[in-house]
Amino acid sequence: MRIFFTRFWTIITFLFRGLRWLITLPVKGLRKVNAFLFTEPEEGSLGETLAETFQQPAGLIEHINALRKHLTRMLIGLMICIAILFTFTPRLVDFLAQPIGGISALKAIDVTESIGVFMRVALLGGVTLSSPYLAYELWLFAAPGLRPRSRVLGLVSIPMVLVFFAGGMVFAYLILLPPALKFLLNFMGVQVIPRPSSYISFVTGILFWIGVTFEFPLVVYVLTLMGIVQPKTLLKHWRIAVLVIAILAAAITPTVDPVNMSLVMGPMILLYFSSIGLGYLALIGRTKRAA
Repeated sequence: MRIFFTRFWTIITFLFRGLRWLITLPVKGLRKVNAFLFTEPEEGSLGETLAETFQQPAGLIEHINALRKHLTRMLIGLMICIAILFTFTPRLVDFLAQPIGGISALKAIDVTESIGVFMRVALLGGVTLSSPYLAYELWLFAAPGLRPRSRVLGLVSIPMVLVFFAGGMVFAYLILLPPALKFLLNFMGVQVIPRPSSYISFVTGILFWIGVTFEFPLVVYVLTLMGIVQPKTLLKHWRIAVLVIAILAAAITPTVDPVNMSLVMGPMILLYFSSIGLGYLALIGRTKRAA
């Protein structure tokens, strides 16, 4: 009889307990978020941290396992975004081919060439679409070692990752590609019939790397606010930075002519010095708050 009344009471109170759980769930979630964002990390120098790691390697294994979990989730998120982009990939290929007259202007030679082009465009679209989530997973991995203010800044800047990346791709598509293609397709008056693989590789390479370089000002600004990067250091080594940018531009540009290399190198140098300016603005704001 006691078991019967116990089960009867459990059934009767199930609805009320469910309502209580639903009501308290947001409160518990907010408490966890608040504790995660505003908990101070343990103090310690880099040497002390390394010494402790060598003495207790189990702590390093824990961080490696955490990194593995975040990388796994990043891969899953990327695969989901690529699967979503499969539906729109033919339209994206046609859109990328508009500067030379549409997809009908491309002539394939190999049997599997169209499949390779399809997968390459889907991958680029998946990376673009999943970039905020990828940045969020990296932030989750690094957040426990950051101070509360740095955590909040990192979290707030995550949506801007997609904005800057997409802005760089739009800039490359509208500003860089038309003159580059005009020069390449009319060089020496030789008629060029672009293959899908070579053309799409050229276009996606330019879009991706220019999109990545557009992230640099955002990264420098956030890292300066966190106190990790000093803009005066970037300004001091600007010659080395220009040399590195020239090497990257030569690697990104599929041709050896200086025109297309300059089209890639110019915006990258401008973005580098723009990031230094943003870094100084972040440093001024950080100094005022500290005062």
